[in-house]
Amino acid sequence: MRGPQSRHQSSCCRSAVDGVIREYEKLDVLVNKAAFQVHTYDITNLTEDHFDETIKTNLYGYYHMTRAAVPHMKSGSAIINTGSVAGFEGEKTLVDYSMTKGGIHAFTKALSSQLIPKGIRVNAVAPGPVWTPLNASDREAEDVSQFGSGTPMKRPAQPEEIAPAYVFLAFSHCSSYITGEILPIVGGY
Repeated sequence: MRGPQSRHQSSCCRSAVDGVIREYEKLDVLVNKAAFQVHTYDITNLTEDHFDETIKTNLYGYYHMTRAAVPHMKSGSAIINTGSVAGFEGEKTLVDYSMTKGGIHAFTKALSSQLIPKGIRVNAVAPGPVWTPLNASDREAEDVSQFGSGTPMKRPAQPEEIAPAYVFLAFSHCSSYITGEILPIVGGY
C-alpha cells in the first residue's frame, strides 16, 4: 500500500514533468540524481527510519520520475541514472546507500531492456568520490581531509569532472548505440 509520502513524491514528479511539457512541449532527457546518505558504522545502529529514508530518497524518486517522464519520451530520448561506485563495491559505513546504488544499477539495466523497443536509451553514471555537500555533511574533519585519497588519483573528483559523462550519454550523436551501461568514473582502477 502506498503511503502519503509516496503519493506526495509521485505527485511532485508528475508536476515537474508536466511543467517541462508545458514549457518545452517535449522531454528528451531525464537525469535521475537524488541521494541521501549518513555514515553508520554498525548495522545494529542503522534504524528503520534511517533505512526507509535512504530507500525512499534514493530509489522511489527514480521510479516516480521515470514513470512520469516515459510517456512523454520519444525514440532517441535518454534516461541517465546516477549510481555510485558504492553500488559496485559496497561501502562498509554506507550499507543502506550502497544497497540503493546497486539497485539503481539493476534498475538501469532492467529499464533499458524494457525501453529498447521504444528507442529510449537508459544508462547510468557511477561516480567514485566527488566533492559535494553530501560527502562532507556527516564526517569528522580528519575523514574529510582523507576523502578520495584511496583512488589511484589520490583525490576526489570535482562535479565538473563528472558532468561531461551526462552530456555524452544524453547526446544521441555520441551515444546512440549505448544503453544499459553503467559508466564508472572513479579516478582510476
